[in-house]
Amino acid sequence: MITYKIHTHMGSRNVNEDSVGEYMVDNRYCFVLADGLGGHGSGECASEAAVKTVLELFAENYNERFLDDCFVMAQEKVLEEQHIDKSKADMKTTLVTLVIDEDKVRWGHIGDSRLYQFNKGKVVQRTLDHSVPQMLVNLGEIKDKDIRGHEDRNRLLRVIGTPWNNHSYELSQEVSAQKCQAFLLCSDGFWELIDEKAMTTYLKKSHTVDEWMEFMVREVMKNGKDVNMDNNSAIAIWMED
Repeated sequence: MITYKIHTHMGSRNVNEDSVGEYMVDNRYCFVLADGLGGHGSGECASEAAVKTVLELFAENYNERFLDDCFVMAQEKVLEEQHIDKSKADMKTTLVTLVIDEDKVRWGHIGDSRLYQFNKGKVVQRTLDHSVPQMLVNLGEIKDKDIRGHEDRNRLLRVIGTPWNNHSYELSQEVSAQKCQAFLLCSDGFWELIDEKAMTTYLKKSHTVDEWMEFMVREVMKNGKDVNMDNNSAIAIWMED
């Protein structure tokens, strides 16, 4: 059985440029989250366009190439919107998508919106940000924990809305859908205010996916108090008996 909980909050900003969504059909699930960039409302348009494109494709034409196709089509849609409305020429967005197809799970991402995979209460892997701080971690110049709060944490190296020479998104290997497994998709406004230790602590304490999300949101709001809190969004998914 799959249960999930979706959260999105504008933080201290005037506009919520995060977009989230889900769709279920024929025992298949698609979860998608995007964090728009560009200001003046254009980030909101970019993230909405990307999420809508992914979910429409999933609903209408799901196949083995879906993850590749959804990133390519989201890119095409955002570039098209930039061309149509010059006031939105700077709009861009991150994108992270998770697909559960009966007993198989895959995901893809671009930008610094993350996906965490948990198994038996432990983080077993997460997506690596397409950002300057993540690049510095990869080079061994800073530690992973230093990404949070880094002065260049908002400098992204790959996003939807910038022309690609090659496919800039990354796709995971297929993993088996198992009980006692959980996933978390989240924007940087969420993961910057809650570390992996807290995520796993709350996961072990929780009896339902709703409770897990409630614990995490409470932590995010506490840590974001009295600061210029960014939009923060997350999708939590549990696989149970």
